Amino acid sequence: MKISLIQMNMTYEKPDENFNRADFLIRKAAKGGCDTAVLPEMWNTGFLPKSNFEALLDIDCERVKSQIGSLARELNVNIVAGSVANIRNGKRYNTACVFDRSGRLVLEYDKTNLFYPMGEDRYFTAGSSPCTFTLDEIKCSVIICFDIRFDNPVKIASENSNLVFTVSQWPNVRVNQLEALAKAHAEKYGVYYAVCNSCGTAGETVYGGSSLFCGKNGEIIAKAGEAEEILTADILFD
Repeated sequence: MKISLIQMNMTYEKPDENFNRADFLIRKAAKGGCDTAVLPEMWNTGFLPKSNFEALLDIDCERVKSQIGSLARELNVNIVAGSVANIRNGKRYNTACVFDRSGRLVLEYDKTNLFYPMGEDRYFTAGSSPCTFTLDEIKCSVIICFDIRFDNPVKIASENSNLVFTVSQWPNVRVNQLEALAKAHAEKYGVYYAVCNSCGTAGETVYGGSSLFCGKNGEIIAKAGEAEEILTADILFD
C-alpha cells in the first residue's frame, strides 16, 4: 500500500481555507500514485479554536463526509481524513473519519483521551475505544494524538490491525516524544505505524511536523521535516 502522509499547515480558525488546502494536497498526493492519503488532527480549524468556536464546528462531520468522501470516490483513493472539530447530538467531539476508494465511510472514531493540559476536555466529549477497519484488504486502525500515550487505545488498535494510523497536532517542543512512542509501540506489537502530524502555528503553539512511518521492528522507514510536505512510503505487508 502506497501511503501519503499530508503534513498540512492549516490556517487557524479558517475552515473554508483548510478544506480548499486539503483538497489541493489530496489531489497532489493522488497524482503521485498513492493508494491512501492521510490528513492530520483537527485540520479543519487548528487546535484549539478559542473564538466563535461553535460556528467553526462541522455538524455531524457532514462537510467532511460530503467533500472528502466525494474526493475519495473521484480520485479512487482511500482517505484517512485526519480528525475534525465536530458537533453531534448537541455534544462536541474530535472525530476521525475514514473513506475507502468508493467514498464509503468505513470508520468514524471520536478521540478517547483528550489533551487536558490545553483544556481539550473542556471543549470536547471523550469517545470510546478505537475500531479496526479494512482498506485494500489491510486491517487498519486509527488513534488520535494524545491517545498514543495511553495503553488501552494503543493495545486495542495495535493488536487488532496490521497498520495503525496516528493523526496528530503535536507541538514542536515535544515532537521527539511522538517519534519515540510510535517506535516503541510498533516494535512492541509488531505492526506498522503511520504518523501524520501537522506543522505551522495555531494560536500560540508551533507544531512540529516530523510525520513518519515506523516498521514492525520500530525502525524509521521515512520521516518528514518541519514544514508542510507530503511524505510517501510504499508499505509491503506480509
